Amino acid sequence: MAGRRTREWVWRFEAPAEAVWRVLADTARFNEAAGLPKQTIRETPQPDGTVLAEATARQGPFRLAWRELPVNWVAGSWFEHCRVFTRGPLARLCARFRLTPEPDGGCLGHYRLEAEPAGAFGRLLLGTLFFKAAGESFTRLALQADRFAQGASDREFDYRAPPVAPATRRRVGQMVEAIEASGHGHGLARRLADFLLEAQEVDLARLRPLALARRWQLPERQAIELCLQATRTGLLELSWDLLCPRCRVAKAAAGSLDRLPDGAHCDSCNIDYGRDFSRNVELSFRPAEAVRPIQFGEYCLLGPMSTPHIRLHVTLPAGATRRVAASLAPGPYRLRSQEKGPERDLELAAGAGFPAVILGEESVETGAPAPAGTVELVNATPWPRTFVIEDRRWVAEALTADRVTALQAFRDLFAEQVLRPGDEVSVRRITLMFTDLAASTALYGRIGDARAYHLVREHFALLGALVRAHEGALVKTIGDAIMAAFADPAQALAAARAAQESIAGFNERNPDGPILLKVGLHTGPCIAVTLNERLDYFGGTVNLAARLQGESRGGEIVLSETLAAEPAVAEALAGLPVARESVRLKGFEAPVGILRIAS
Repeated sequence: MAGRRTREWVWRFEAPAEAVWRVLADTARFNEAAGLPKQTIRETPQPDGTVLAEATARQGPFRLAWRELPVNWVAGSWFEHCRVFTRGPLARLCARFRLTPEPDGGCLGHYRLEAEPAGAFGRLLLGTLFFKAAGESFTRLALQADRFAQGASDREFDYRAPPVAPATRRRVGQMVEAIEASGHGHGLARRLADFLLEAQEVDLARLRPLALARRWQLPERQAIELCLQATRTGLLELSWDLLCPRCRVAKAAAGSLDRLPDGAHCDSCNIDYGRDFSRNVELSFRPAEAVRPIQFGEYCLLGPMSTPHIRLHVTLPAGATRRVAASLAPGPYRLRSQEKGPERDLELAAGAGFPAVILGEESVETGAPAPAGTVELVNATPWPRTFVIEDRRWVAEALTADRVTALQAFRDLFAEQVLRPGDEVSVRRITLMFTDLAASTALYGRIGDARAYHLVREHFALLGALVRAHEGALVKTIGDAIMAAFADPAQALAAARAAQESIAGFNERNPDGPILLKVGLHTGPCIAVTLNERLDYFGGTVNLAARLQGESRGGEIVLSETLAAEPAVAEALAGLPVARESVRLKGFEAPVGILRIAS
């Protein structure tokens, strides 16, 4: 078109392409660091199944409005992004970034910017300042990204955070002291406070403790407990987010579990979806408003690193075929379009070529593989479609509800976080531990009720500390028994073994003993409910775990074959004195396979 202007920049990066990609393909982070404004976005489903994405923003003296075209990319290699403006000095703006690996381990980055003016002022802008300012900004950010990708900087980009009032700094200092005094700070409260005051907004709008643990190279439990205590102290606010199963972006959120909706609608994917405690209900955090306000809006609607599970995202016109350069590693994939429609799961074997992806109106089919390092896409529909090849593995950094509610720190700090009355939520898997004292009636008769009561309370304290140390939660006590929950089956077994081993020392310190501990362990699905104003679990998994505790003769652990089959548990059991047998349990028709571990 008349007036179209194009500029291209080439940068040499010392870091490898994969490391550079993780920084520069994070388009929201890049846009914020470049000083671009946040956008207000509206998404509207269209009759052909596509979603119309429209955005508005104000940049300097200009009020901008545009239509966002689908971003295209192949992860680790290239992305392209176009906007068609309905308001502002430009009519169209497209950016394309491509990385080319170099033999010495570095890479070249090619950045191409293409712009069309909307009128006389747009032509003047493109002919004078626009490309010069853009080039200076992009080159500065590219050099900063290279330093970070090489490990020479602890920040992706240089960033000047908003100024902090002296009174706010004093309050934050007091919160830091309170967090560390709680026992949940782990010496990290000051570091967290500085991060909240100095980091980019993209890091803070949805703060993920597991991502923080990876970034700071911490044990995950420390990062989780730090964020939980910081919330209770007033440094952070929490949010229960309902992630879309396709784009994996939060499309609904609530400040408490009892306000969490049963499902949500994703405008980007144009689908309705439900909630799953073990998968798409995530606990995230953000700075408290009084500490650092986060402005409303988005720096980018969709980019490669906002949906890192998507390895290929390419739009084809109706009836088109395209062969795309892409090297996809072996693993589980899902083939679909960005638009609502059919999908197909695929397991790519090592050494196999990626099959052609044939998108029809009612199905996704696969065809003969294209040459190595390429993927063939066939749009057999009468509409434009954006092909998506995504990794099926779920979000590794999502702190799911089933995990956090099975942590003692959460139960201690947020006992009020319960489901609304009558609500129940499916949990795909939880590992439960029941314990009880053997011959407790005789114990009460031998030493008297008062001394026995204190002995039982001391043993509760011992077990509670061990449960917390092994990333579990004490759900409730029942007489002399406890019920504990663990998200990690291996941690449940480790806690049970530690409990039996600790009882010997406990008995040496308590002349009113000895006591014998009975332990039962099982893992499986159940439902989470609110009972007696606390989160509890119900179902066959709970019943079986309780029955297994009843099978223990004291001084031993009884676990189900189901739990023993978990890979990490099977590894922990190797070399232990284990006796296998089959027993009949009340309430279960078929015999149950169990393992006994003597202490």
